[in-house]
Amino acid sequence: MAIPENYRQPLIPSFLYSTMKKTIDLDNIEIKNKSNLISSSNGALEKKFLIAAPYEPAGKIEMYSPAFYAASFGAGLISTGLTHTAVTPLDVIKCNMQIDPAKYKSISSGFGVLLKEEGVRGFFRGWAPTLIGYSAQGACKFGFYEFFKKYYSDIAGPEYATKYKTLIYLAGSASAEVIADIALCPMEAVKVRVQTQPGFARGLSDGFPKFVKSEGYSGLYKGLVPLWGRQIP
Repeated sequence: MAIPENYRQPLIPSFLYSTMKKTIDLDNIEIKNKSNLISSSNGALEKKFLIAAPYEPAGKIEMYSPAFYAASFGAGLISTGLTHTAVTPLDVIKCNMQIDPAKYKSISSGFGVLLKEEGVRGFFRGWAPTLIGYSAQGACKFGFYEFFKKYYSDIAGPEYATKYKTLIYLAGSASAEVIADIALCPMEAVKVRVQTQPGFARGLSDGFPKFVKSEGYSGLYKGLVPLWGRQIP
């Protein structure tokens, strides 16, 4: 009896000789498993990116906007003015040690001499020009630093701005300090005169007109170059 071709079965099982097919099947399974892992991993990553961002307040300040520069000026004004005013006693001792080193030999002895001769109020001579002068200096320093930093970065372009970022920041800082010291210098001149000459004036209100009367308005800027040399580096 003849057996139709469709019903003939090989005596040797196909998996014993069909290695190529099995290998391909295994590869397909492996590739499929890998693709599943990748797709599931991508799905996890996508889910991470789809997580909602934290709530941002409506009043967020945009970088280099007018509000940003105003905030920078305000931050410098408050922080620098208050900190320098707080250390006025040390500044009084320092200035007197520079003017009269024989009398004010050290910080500790200088405190004693000043307390004995002028009392506690003597430690705060010149606080008003200090507050006004360093508030103006801090405002200009913080505000113009951000301005010049962006200005020089825009001139350099994206590539060079990234490559020479440190130099751009240094140039921005130095440029801002030049302007800041111009704002500081008049008050610094009056402050030093009030602190080192007790009989000259009680404070800013009478010290400023006396200084202008004796030195002229140009005298307010006589110490500008040394001030730049001290502050810019």
